[in-house]
This record gives sequence, C-alpha cells and structure tokens, in this order.
Amino acid sequence: MRCPFCGNDDTQVKDSRPTDDGSAIRRRRFCPACGARFTTFERVQLRELYVVKASGQKEPFDREKLLRSMRISLRKRPVDADRIDRVVNSIVRQLESSGETEIPSTQIGEMVMNQLAGIDKVAYIRYASVYRDFREAADFNDFVEKLRPEDND
Repeated sequence: MRCPFCGNDDTQVKDSRPTDDGSAIRRRRFCPACGARFTTFERVQLRELYVVKASGQKEPFDREKLLRSMRISLRKRPVDADRIDRVVNSIVRQLESSGETEIPSTQIGEMVMNQLAGIDKVAYIRYASVYRDFREAADFNDFVEKLRPEDND
C-alpha cells in the first residue's frame, strides 16, 4: 500500500481488525520512510458494478459517492454515522447480489430514497429534492403533501 503522505510503496500493517458490522477489515498502517500513520479499509467486492446514467453513459460504481450523498442528506440530523454506513453496505450488497453488472442510476436512487424514508423524513426530502430535481418551492410542497397520508397511518 502506497503511503498517502510521501508516496513510499513499502508501508507496514500495524493492526488489523474487522469493522463492527464485519463488512470490511480495518488496517492501521505505518510508513517507515516518513513516519506517518494512516488507516485503510479492505472490502469484499463480489463483482465489478457499473452505473448507467440517464444519458446512457456508464461509469464504475463508487461506494464512497453513495455514502457521501447519504451523509449530505443526513447532515445535522440525529442519525448515527454507523447506521449510515450499515445502510450503504446493505445497498451495495443488494446491488452486488442482484446478478447484474450494469445498474441504472434510477434504481440506486430509488433504493436510497426507500432507505432514507425509513430513517429520517427530512433527509428523505433533502435527497428527493436533488434526485427528483426540484426547481421551485411548489415542488417541495407537492412532495411533502404526498407524504402526509403516510404520516397519518
């Protein structure tokens, strides 16, 4: 593993342990060249996934991009970071076990929306505003109105 600080190719693993949910291995590393310490995560990848955009363009699936979008939606909300990570791991496992290598971006967006709806309504609306491309306040109002019958159950 290359040192992210000095670029040295010869770093040493000082400690390895599974993450809390067992989906990855956390490794503490040390660079003998510059003395820096850093952490890496090793995850099992069942297959190479590609996201098919609405334009038809394909790009490699990026777990970190998915995690980032969920964190943005959940910013300043009372949701534990570990829970977000577990949800992302769950979505990735579902995608990998689907048997498909090319996943439409709309499918991923709907999966995220479904998860957020059960976690935090504010984050759900935030994500929807970007995913559904809200253009004006009326778009928010229409979306929230559709949620109201669900809240009264």
